[in-house]
Parts: sequence; C-alpha cells; structure tokens
Amino acid sequence: MIDFIERPIDRQAAAFFCRGAKDDCGALRAVVSLLSQAVGQGHVCLDLEEIAGQLAWIPGRDEPLLLPDAASLIAVLRSLPTLGRPGEHRPLILDDAGRLYLYRYFRYEAMLAESIRARAASQTEGPDDAALAEQLDRYFAPSENSGEDRQRQAALTALRRHFSVISGGPGTGKTTTVVRILGLMLEQPGGERLRIAMAAPTGKAAARLASSIAALRESLPCADEVKRAVPGQVTTIHRLLGTLPASTGFRHNERNPLPCDAVIVDEASMVDLPLMTSLVAALPPQARLILIGDRDQLASVEAGAVLGDICRAAESPGSSIAGCVTVLDRNYRFGDGSGIAALSRAVNAGDDREALRLLADADSAAIALEATPTRETMKKRLAASVLEGFRPFLEAETPAEALRLFDRFRILTALREGPWGATGMNHAAESLLHGTALIHLDSQFYRGRPVLVTENDYIHKLFNGDTGIILPDPDNGHLRAFFAAPDGTVRAIPPEFLPKHETAFAMTVHKSQGSEFDRVLMVLPPEDSILLTRELIYTGITRARQSVMVWSDEAVFGGAVKRRTERRSGLRERLVNG
Repeated sequence: MIDFIERPIDRQAAAFFCRGAKDDCGALRAVVSLLSQAVGQGHVCLDLEEIAGQLAWIPGRDEPLLLPDAASLIAVLRSLPTLGRPGEHRPLILDDAGRLYLYRYFRYEAMLAESIRARAASQTEGPDDAALAEQLDRYFAPSENSGEDRQRQAALTALRRHFSVISGGPGTGKTTTVVRILGLMLEQPGGERLRIAMAAPTGKAAARLASSIAALRESLPCADEVKRAVPGQVTTIHRLLGTLPASTGFRHNERNPLPCDAVIVDEASMVDLPLMTSLVAALPPQARLILIGDRDQLASVEAGAVLGDICRAAESPGSSIAGCVTVLDRNYRFGDGSGIAALSRAVNAGDDREALRLLADADSAAIALEATPTRETMKKRLAASVLEGFRPFLEAETPAEALRLFDRFRILTALREGPWGATGMNHAAESLLHGTALIHLDSQFYRGRPVLVTENDYIHKLFNGDTGIILPDPDNGHLRAFFAAPDGTVRAIPPEFLPKHETAFAMTVHKSQGSEFDRVLMVLPPEDSILLTRELIYTGITRARQSVMVWSDEAVFGGAVKRRTERRSGLRERLVNG
C-alpha cells in the first residue's frame, strides 16, 4: 500500500502535467501526483518499479486504486505530451532505468554528475613525489599506532585531484585535516597566489569552522608567513554564490564563475541537490572542490542526499570517482570505551539489539535510555534536566559567558510540532523556568530567551542556524540579541531587527546539524513514525560531547535504528556508470 498524502500542490501538478493526455485515467494522475509528493519529501525522482502494482488510496475515491505493472505505467506515461526522454526539454523526464523526474531535477542531477566526473578525472600539477612525501611527513608525523593514516591520505587526495571528499563522524579529525591541507596548499609552488574560499550551508556551521581554523592554524608545522596566509573567513554557500533578489539563481554561475582556485565546503551532508549543482556550476574548470562532512548524518532537508550518493558511488570499483573519497574512522574525541562512540557505531550498523544493550548498561554514565513521558508527566520529568541544563547560562554575568554556557546542554526532538516536538518542549521549558523565576514571560523578547535564526539576513549578517540570546546590554540595560561572532567576539542587535526565528531551548535534530553540546536530551515520540530513522538517531547522538539521554520506548527506538533514510535519485548510478 502506498502512503499517498496528496497535497493541493500535488493535485495541481498532476492536473497541469496531464493536460492533453490521450489516456486521462486515474493511474496517470496518481503517478504524477506521487512524483510531486516525492520531491516534497526530499526525493529527486520517482522509481516506477517501486510503485508498480501497488494499491494507492487517493483522496476523493471510495476504494483504493490498483496501479498497473511497470511496463503498463510507462506506456501510459508515454501518452503524455509533457513527457520526454533524457536529452529532450520536456516538463517530465523518464530515463531508461524507469525513474520519473521533474525536468529541473533531472537537469540538476545530470549536470552535477557530469561535473564531478570531469573534476575527478583531472589531476593537479604539483611537486614530485619525494618533495610531497617530505611535506606530508612534516604535517602528518608517522604514528606509533599501526594502520593506515587516513588523514594523510585525505590530504594527498586533496592535493592531487580537483575533486575530493573527506567524510567522518564527530571527533575523527576532519577539521584538523582541512587546516593542514590549507597549509600544504599554500606551501606548493605558486601557493601564495591561491584564492581559497571556504563555505558551509549555515551561518552556525560557518562560524564553527572559522573558529576551529583560528584555533588550529598556529600549530601548523610551517613558516609563520604560511600560517598568516591560511584564510580564516568562512561564509555561507548562498553568500559565496551571491543571492539575487526575487530569484532562485545566483550572481556567480557558469557564465560568471567564482574568482577561486579552491573551494572547501564543510557540513556537506546538509547541502541539497539544487544548491550543490549551483555551486559546482560556478566553479572555474581548474578549481579544486573539497567536500567535508559526515556521510552517516541526516540528508539535506530539501531534495537529494548528495554527499551520501557520492560516497556510495566511490565504493564501486572502477567508478569515475573511485579514490576521491577518504573516510576517517579513528576517533580522537572519544576513547575506545566511550559509550557515545559505541552507541553511534551500533546505530550506524542498524544493530538495534546492541544499541539497546548499550543504553541499558548501568556502568555507562555517558548514555542512557528512559521511556518517553506522557503528556501529563512531561513537565515533571523535564524539570530536573531543564533547571540543571539552563540555569548556568541564565545566571551568567556577561553575554559572552551566557552564550558559552548555553552550548553545554540542549533538548533535541525528532518532530517539530506536538507535545514531544520542539514546539511542545520549548513551551514546557519556558513554563518550568518561569515558575522558578529564572525567566519572566512578560514579552516576546524576554530576558534569557534563546533564539534560533531560521532564514538568512545579509543586512544584519545573521544566517539560518545562528543561535543567540536576548539579554540586557551591559552598557545601557536595553534588551539586545547577542550572537557569537566568528572572531570570538560578541555582537548585539536590537531584537526587533531579528529575521525569522524561533525559541531554542529545544530544537529538532535536523536543526542541530553543525552544532555540538556537552550534554543532549533527545526526545522521541511514544509512537513509531517513518520520520524516525537510523540517520536521525545517529545525528542526535553525535551532537553530544559528553553524555546523551534518550527518551524513547524500546520498540520505537529499535524500529528507528532499523529504518534507513531512503532518498530516491539516480546520482550514484550516474557517477558510477556515466
């Protein structure tokens, strides 16, 4: 049975694309509506083999509709004047593998695959092997631990190829590797003239990378002039490309390329297909592209799972990008006996029994599982965590101290709405804190309110994902929204100037990507849902540096660990087969 949740836009799309069809049957409209629904759910295409022969409950019908087999579906679709084959410019495209696309998504996928294959096949000019080996030995001193030095391999790949990927979980040294790559690039002949741009999908992720670079570059084993040349500015991808008012396009594109010799993108798992395609299209032909991210994290909110597709394609021997991806698997943050590390490995493996066993281990102080509270017991159960987690930042003496202490604890949710979602958790936290006089809910912008920016504001230099706190200005007592700047300072703006935002005592796991906290409380709803997946659990767990408490029933947690996020696309196959 197909989960058919038809939205008004899906209905309108089906009516529009099916105009003029010779066979205006229900199956035709259902398939096109399902395609529109799939794109809305983050898929790039609709696989006809998967829906063929399935029952679909369609709004307005008394009985479910039985869809025909794949061959018959294709024959029905061929009657549409709006349907084309690859290479044709039609609103709908059906490829030879039976994947149905909206034209623009087919074009994105084809353009991105072609560009990545071309860059992967292109080698850079550099020093001879002996000279490069000496430099790598200096930056990556031979380890006493046996085994392959994957950080060194990642650096070598980034230096030799025009396209490379460095993937790994939190604590595996991705940022350290990137900073060393920057030093190595600048040491190459002509490196002083290199134009290097660094970007991330959100302002929060950009600020974290900039802060890490500032902290790490002084430790590089190179001359002081090289250290000073390491770029410290990190921007959002949208700002790098140059947004245009009232347009989905960018100032920089294939006709107006970026003035860059190398582009490094952090948190690449969050970048959707349209944005990644726009970025790659705006790169000069000889520019390096280095993607950094965690292939096991949640995919982008919008269509596609680009980083995951690239990493899977690289695993195919003989593929055009084999050798371009390095996966860092040694964890420098968590020791061998770390509960968080062991739990994340079990979740990634889909081993629900091992994950639950680890959570039940009374000897592990870093991870624990408790049943999800009912609506009636929620506030009582939440009280201790909220007061212990948020009291320190609310009693801080300076905005800088408050911002630092606020990142010690966060409530993460699988859902946005409802009593177990971010909205419900924020209301409960506010009520508890108000009841103890730590905050006073006397206005929208009350003292101590944490805010999460949800849209980019280039005028005030605030970006989606930035987190701030409403506090009195130490100079005049007026309430201001304080944010940490990339250079380590704190800046303030009147709260009335804030772009679209929401309260941030609790946030969804999706919104937490690119962030880290000392302690995490992750709340799952009491009933299973297709939204609860292995990738969501892994992402939530790995936001914690020290400890994570999971509120979930065992059956719900186990079901989520066994369920993988599946994003339908043809990118992996295009990268493998051309």
